[in-house]
Amino acid sequence: MNHSIHFSEQPVEKIPLKIVKTKEEGAIEIASIIAEIIREKDAQGKKTVLGLATGSSPVMIYQELIRLHKEEHLSFENVVTFNLDEYFPIAPDNKNSYVRFMHEHLFDHINIPKENIHIPDGTLEINKVEKFCSKYEKAINNYGGIDFQILGIGRSGHIGFNEPGSAINSTTRLVKLDPITIADAVKDFGNEKAVPMRAITMGISTILNAKQIVLASWGKNKSLVLKKMIEEPPTSKVPASFLQLHDNVTIFADNDSTTELSRTKAPWIYGMVNWTPKMVKRAVIWLSLELKKPILKLTDDDYKAKGLLDLLALYDGAYDLNIKVFGQISDTITGWPGGKPGAVEKTRPERPEPAVKHSLIFSPHPDDDVISMGGTLLRLVDQGHDVHVAYQTSGNIAVFDDDALRFSSFSVDLMKSQNNLKPEHEKAHQELVSFLRTKKSDDIDTPYVKNIKRLIRQGEAEAACRFCKVKEENVHFLYLPFYETGLVEKKPMSEADVIIVVDLLRKVQPHQIFAAGDLQDPHGTHEVCLQIIFEAIRRIKADGDSWLNECYIWLYRGAWQEWDVEDIEMAIPISPDELKRKRKAIFKHQSQKDFPVFPGEDNREFWQRAEARNRTTAKLYDKLGLTEYEAIEAFVKYPFNDEDSFLK
Repeated sequence: MNHSIHFSEQPVEKIPLKIVKTKEEGAIEIASIIAEIIREKDAQGKKTVLGLATGSSPVMIYQELIRLHKEEHLSFENVVTFNLDEYFPIAPDNKNSYVRFMHEHLFDHINIPKENIHIPDGTLEINKVEKFCSKYEKAINNYGGIDFQILGIGRSGHIGFNEPGSAINSTTRLVKLDPITIADAVKDFGNEKAVPMRAITMGISTILNAKQIVLASWGKNKSLVLKKMIEEPPTSKVPASFLQLHDNVTIFADNDSTTELSRTKAPWIYGMVNWTPKMVKRAVIWLSLELKKPILKLTDDDYKAKGLLDLLALYDGAYDLNIKVFGQISDTITGWPGGKPGAVEKTRPERPEPAVKHSLIFSPHPDDDVISMGGTLLRLVDQGHDVHVAYQTSGNIAVFDDDALRFSSFSVDLMKSQNNLKPEHEKAHQELVSFLRTKKSDDIDTPYVKNIKRLIRQGEAEAACRFCKVKEENVHFLYLPFYETGLVEKKPMSEADVIIVVDLLRKVQPHQIFAAGDLQDPHGTHEVCLQIIFEAIRRIKADGDSWLNECYIWLYRGAWQEWDVEDIEMAIPISPDELKRKRKAIFKHQSQKDFPVFPGEDNREFWQRAEARNRTTAKLYDKLGLTEYEAIEAFVKYPFNDEDSFLK
């Protein structure tokens, strides 16, 4: 049996790496390897022993295995599974337990015998954990070891729950979770206090004893730790780096998770490069920042000293190359996000006509618009464009329970003061008080509580739009159904979601669309919202709506990440006064002020994050030799002629 995969030579990388366009593609490839192993073992009359992981990384792998079972009759009757880890303590029916996760995402949908499933027990008395761990190791050995181990990687560098400091000879045991791991788990548990401080996990030695290992790495938030894992020497500070010592391990990574690798950041250092226009631009920007010299001051010797002689050979020396790239970056800067009326320059990012555009801003949550592009929104309104804002989800799970109680109490007191309090209102309020008093971390809000939280976010969004002078009739609340689960985990995109967006697009018929291309939000809501927009556009495009041919789509970031300079196609300078106005618009979202429910890995408030990213972009332009601005909001144009290229 041969599962070898051929890769381009990258001597700096110490583990074989397979880069896939999307995590869906990677999941299908990984699942096909697993299916082949199962079928070959079945043919030999042997059991297949799988080591399984939890978290977001393997979910699509499990979805594909379920499909293979249902549509291609892949049998799991002779499959034995051992899960990597489990929180401790935790009940198996807790919505965040890995027992529940595995049953919901895999076991309940395949024909695996219950007795073949092994998951660490999070309900044990602590004095019985050591004995259980010893038995877990023995059970793995009794089955002849793990044939195929699936892994994800945490931002702390952990595999399983082997946190920094884990020894290479460690076996299954009780461990204390790293603060980074706990912070990442807050999005699932709701608050840090609800996250278990410990876990039972297979050890590094246990994992390395597997016959074959595949690690899935999806998303830009894994890019830094992926670089450490495969480019730096093995160390207990990054436990995943011990995989370098295994002779049959492969990493599957999507493009976003490889952005910090040397092959991505500076491939010219390690070999020949296909000098596409984008690669040329990236190299010149890299050289400028590396040498801390403005682009127009770079010399032939600078290019030669940093391994860019072959690039230099394509041009008539550094002078012409510098001017070319400097001009490309300079052309991205404009103070007219809706286009400058009467402008004759063809290099401007937006068209001059029509002078007044229908501008439709999609905001996944009720505050992403002002956080990510508040300065541009204000500029569009100030310059007389017909600005529409569409809030795609309610954002209700990101409201503290105390805020819901406060607003419910206010409404009851208001009705009492007007002698208009009805019994059903009083009853609903008392039920809310009772529910919140006894609410557990995994309880779903009642419809009444969810509605109050929805109205809180809606009121804040309306206040921000009023401040920005967006017309009341141009504010749209879509409440896309995929979001309304009451849980952190959302439903997939549905037909109902797409129809809602299609109807809005046809109603507004925008000349330009702004949408969130910031896909690192903790729950994946931004990505689903973007996929819904893309699917709606495909539908309209297929129907031949002529107005769509004149529509530009601009993707913004800012809340969770920012565009790399070489990707930016429209840069909107923000003055100090405009930055203050943007901040005031963000402040209208009071429920997200001070400390939001889901802060992610960055403890700063959203307005602080946004300003820091906007200022950083401006400083990068300044370092490259462009005009010095206070801040810059950046956009990338969605390519109509390359469907979904952004998501790939």
